[in-house]
Amino acid sequence: MPYLNRIPCVPEPIDCRILTAALDLFVSRGYHNVSVHDVQKEANVSIGSIYNHFGGKEGIAKALYFHLLNEMEEMIDTVMRDHYSATRRCETIIRLLFEYTETRANIIAYIFHAKHTEFIPGESPICDSSPFAKMRGIVQQGMESGEFRSTDPWVATASVFGGAIRMIQLRLDGVIQQPLGGFLDEVLESAWQGMRVERASESV
Repeated sequence: MPYLNRIPCVPEPIDCRILTAALDLFVSRGYHNVSVHDVQKEANVSIGSIYNHFGGKEGIAKALYFHLLNEMEEMIDTVMRDHYSATRRCETIIRLLFEYTETRANIIAYIFHAKHTEFIPGESPICDSSPFAKMRGIVQQGMESGEFRSTDPWVATASVFGGAIRMIQLRLDGVIQQPLGGFLDEVLESAWQGMRVERASESV
């Protein structure tokens, strides 16, 4: 099973093996270029197992999408528990996303790159999903507390996270060759130039 932090069970249950295999195939080939038989061979399971657990390729893609969004939401929840200030929360989320782009590239690619309307046509855009709503909430918290200057919440969220997300996309596309960690300080500085209100001291 593709996780951000947890270690998969060994041996993995059949449904987890299917999702792991599907993630690798969907990211490397594209959703439309992968068949149920491709997933079956990669996961080394029976076709019947796939249909019993997920009902087909679209069901696999949906289950994978919601599982990975939940992984991202758990990461954000942990950051929110560990840090009080909006600044620290935003910085930690960006740092972790950069780290996961290097160590869990397929997960990040599926979250940020996949055309989710291909298999979830009725779902809201990913920018309106729960983890991204929480990221907007953190930015809103920063404006309410006076850490960030007050502006439209969408503009503020784009100012804080937009540059980092674009860097992730460029790294996934192979345009940026160096690990993203080397750009972290500059990305954060650019975000804070437009949004941060400097104060004498801050809580972590």
